[in-house]
Amino acid sequence: MNTSIVLHPSSTPHGRVIRSRSGHPRFAFTLVELLVVIAIIGVLVGLLLPAVQAAREAARRMSCSNNVKQLGLSIHNYHSSYNQLPIHGSGTWVNGAAIGSDVSNRMDLSAWVALTPFFEQQALWEQISNPLGVYPAMGPETDEANYQPWVTELATLRCPSDPGQGLPSFGRTNYAVCLGDSIHYMDRGPLGIESGTTVTLSNLATHATEARAACRGAFVAHQTTRFRDVLDGLSNTIFAGEIATDLGDSDIRTIAAIGNDSSGELVRDEPDFCVHDGLVDPNRPKFWLAGAATLAPSEHGRGFRWASSGSSFSGCNTIVPPNRELCFGGPDASSHGVAPPSSRHQGGVHVLMGDGSVKFVTDSIIGGDIHHSNVWSGGTGESAPGSKSPYGLWGALGTRASREVISDDF
Repeated sequence: MNTSIVLHPSSTPHGRVIRSRSGHPRFAFTLVELLVVIAIIGVLVGLLLPAVQAAREAARRMSCSNNVKQLGLSIHNYHSSYNQLPIHGSGTWVNGAAIGSDVSNRMDLSAWVALTPFFEQQALWEQISNPLGVYPAMGPETDEANYQPWVTELATLRCPSDPGQGLPSFGRTNYAVCLGDSIHYMDRGPLGIESGTTVTLSNLATHATEARAACRGAFVAHQTTRFRDVLDGLSNTIFAGEIATDLGDSDIRTIAAIGNDSSGELVRDEPDFCVHDGLVDPNRPKFWLAGAATLAPSEHGRGFRWASSGSSFSGCNTIVPPNRELCFGGPDASSHGVAPPSSRHQGGVHVLMGDGSVKFVTDSIIGGDIHHSNVWSGGTGESAPGSKSPYGLWGALGTRASREVISDDF
């Protein structure tokens, strides 16, 4: 005889009892108990999700640090091969050639170009160093979108924490070489370019004097430097730093306020110029105030051209602390200006020291007086040539031979 299934209220706390055909009781959850279990699981997932996201960011940050380490090894291998650092602002030049003629790259190649064969991009280097199609050896100007090497994204130069991608950028970079603690001549170095098309040999001595006084970083635009020049010690000198690329959101860290130096000295003598002049939104201090600042063109965002030595593209300095504003005195994003490292990590940036070590520098690093004039040839007092950096520990780490004693941990 078949046994029917009988449901009846249970006197036990386990819910209802279901009797099977065999007559043995089987327990099941009530609808209320099931909803409670689902709610508990939802709470646990909600609690775990931030931890998962933090773990993912930790992994991305570790990968970013590994990229910086790889660049450090590349620099050391390059120096072992050529007894010098890669020149920031190297390349080819044809005197008198019009801008846009693409018969040369106008001495605008970043240090990363020379390093490509040292971080496993030998094939790309061979394309660059040889004529490619209608373009000359070492490539055309770095804004030539039809030249494939300039628009190639290199994994070693990208931080996984940075979401920036696509136009209007070319190949992006999240790393920039350190040009010291002064904006004076940071974009020119000792190379005298007059009217944008001509190198005037008669003025080279003047340019060299200006560059010697102000260009105090491990890298100097258009000039060779070596490990022997780093008198402060390789472990005490920043060679490169992280930079966040622009997302088109008026972030003060990733798009420069330009044209702030008509007299040639405003930003140099007041590094905090863009803030105290009211260009930053007081209600959203990480963004420029709409209509107040003249911003660089959208295609000149931070890190938008890995191959260009332009200040916004692949250079940084140690004047204001990390993750502060890009405040440029000149008319474009390749000119002189305050260009601190920045990142999408929480609280700081990775920097590469001269000995190849990678350190994480917090935004709160001791920064000295950011209202103090830069050190330059015409400076007086603490701004005179040869002075220690006015910008505290942060500024001291950016200079190669200012003889500061680094006693503070960072």
